Amino acid sequence: MRSIALTNQKGGVGKTTSAANLGACLAALDRRVLMIDIDPQANLSIHFGVDVYAENRKSIYELMIGEARVEEIITQTRLKNLDLMPSNINLAGAEIELVGVVGRETILKEAVAGVLAGYDYVLVDCPPSLGLLTLNALTTVREVFIPLQTEFFALQGMSKLIETIRLVRRRLNPDLQVAGIIACMYDGRTRLSQEVCANIQEYFPDKLFRSVIHKNVKLAEAPSHGKPIHAYDRASRGSRDYMALAREVLAQEELLRREAAAGGDGGSH
Repeated sequence: MRSIALTNQKGGVGKTTSAANLGACLAALDRRVLMIDIDPQANLSIHFGVDVYAENRKSIYELMIGEARVEEIITQTRLKNLDLMPSNINLAGAEIELVGVVGRETILKEAVAGVLAGYDYVLVDCPPSLGLLTLNALTTVREVFIPLQTEFFALQGMSKLIETIRLVRRRLNPDLQVAGIIACMYDGRTRLSQEVCANIQEYFPDKLFRSVIHKNVKLAEAPSHGKPIHAYDRASRGSRDYMALAREVLAQEELLRREAAAGGDGGSH
């Protein structure tokens, strides 16, 4: 089982889009996937057509404050192999409510520990901040994927994010590692996109996925229909890009397996 948080404290970089569509493509490739929406904006939940208010469902908020069990939160989506732990705006208050709680950084990890073995992939969509919710995600997973916009300010704030990941690894989760950088909103017609990708490769050698996510109108349309791009328009550029990314992630999985078999330090995630 691989557990991965998609995080970037900078908003609008394609984080939720990447979480939703990577998860859907992995599910389409016959992997059992659990999506965890720990962002109070609940955009990931909306992406899969789940509205906890309209459907009178419990959300990850109730899980975090101890008013629901994980089994009550997990929701089957309309896609085969893909389950979701939905969010809602109430989660914004959880950081304040949990201020005095001992072990508040590991609430999510402890809550989901019993169900993770039932999945091949667990993807956590983090809020665009480095607060308690993101900290809970980083203590739960073993890997981090960082979506980056291929625009001028792409690397701005990255040093703070990397320092936070190092701090979590040192104090709370020694297995945590940055396992991939996803270049989003790529426009191959511009020199800027190409230069930004080169800069990312320079700062994070061997971390940048070869598969880039191009700017695509269909990607922007899909959430309003409550569908990931693979279900909304399989022939679109966005669908092809995220399927290529999913296959690259699976190739990472095979590499990790070979390293483990050879007695290397990769291990299973």
